[in-house]
Amino acid sequence: MTRVLVTGSGGLAGVNFVRALRASARDYYIVGADYNKYHLLYPDVDSRYLTPRHDDRSFIARVAEIAKKEKADFLHPQPSSEAYVISSKREKVTCKVFLPRARVMRIAQDKLLSQEKLKAKGVAVAKTVRLRSKGDIRGAFSRLGKPLWVRARHGAGGRLSLLCNDATEARLWIELWVRRGGLTVEEFIIQEYLPGRNIAWDSIWKDGRLVTSYSRERLEYPFKHASPSGITGTPSVSRTMHDPRINESGQRAVKAIDSSPNGAYSVDVKESTDGTPCITEVDAGKFHSTMPLWGYIAVKHLGLPEYANLADLYVRLGLEEDLADKPPKTDLIPDGYYLLRDMDVGAYLWREEDGSKVKVL
Repeated sequence: MTRVLVTGSGGLAGVNFVRALRASARDYYIVGADYNKYHLLYPDVDSRYLTPRHDDRSFIARVAEIAKKEKADFLHPQPSSEAYVISSKREKVTCKVFLPRARVMRIAQDKLLSQEKLKAKGVAVAKTVRLRSKGDIRGAFSRLGKPLWVRARHGAGGRLSLLCNDATEARLWIELWVRRGGLTVEEFIIQEYLPGRNIAWDSIWKDGRLVTSYSRERLEYPFKHASPSGITGTPSVSRTMHDPRINESGQRAVKAIDSSPNGAYSVDVKESTDGTPCITEVDAGKFHSTMPLWGYIAVKHLGLPEYANLADLYVRLGLEEDLADKPPKTDLIPDGYYLLRDMDVGAYLWREEDGSKVKVL
């Protein structure tokens, strides 16, 4: 029995990752860890442990202690924040991990540094202005026009983002969080507004080579009315799609950030006015919240081969197993399937062309 430790297992993505492993033909013993005692009750795990937050100095020692006690073969840290700490201190954990190098993850988790690296490699990105003082805000609107996105350099789920119509709105928004959150102006960037499709390209790589990937368009977010930006991190409605341009852009973006990719890479894409795919984020070492859920759906409801279970595939690759069957490098999930999900209503797979609907959770 393969023993897997999943940190951040109580979050949406962690629960989905555990659920996908349970759908595997392999028998897993799963150890769940989380710093939230309530969320830790959610995943279907065999044992549960509380950990400190990722920024606590005792976090890595606690994770290493759990891994040793449970004789874990493999460690999957779901949140990017925890994955970065574990990648930085991987020698302190006895079990295998399947993560990018820490220096790659540091760049990927900084939206400014990653945009600069992508642009230097010729990858299309949103025009971006670095803020060093509040005086740079007006200059950004003079250069890029309006409206513009104000974003925090670090964090997930659209953290501190807002579409602003002018420099005054942007300045007030930044001043609010400098005052309330103890941040500095330098933590923010301003980017051009890209009005096209909002797309996620999820992928798994091994020793510098793409193993498999798929694309989906984000169409609606849960509780969008309660968020100033209308973005709340994970979509409530998304649709799988096939687009060679997105496949090419995603691969170029990952290779621009990491010359030898290893593990999971989630790429965010927004199309410009003329339809050009522009990369807004490359999250190295992270499963998007629904990435393992799509793998679960692939094997439980779409009848795809076992390799389509992305969480299971990722663990097998991380344990250096040879794959009997090779998945397609792109377009793993069939085109045109909608995933509808929201709090207390479950999740449904829907096909618009024939009106078919299946409850998946």
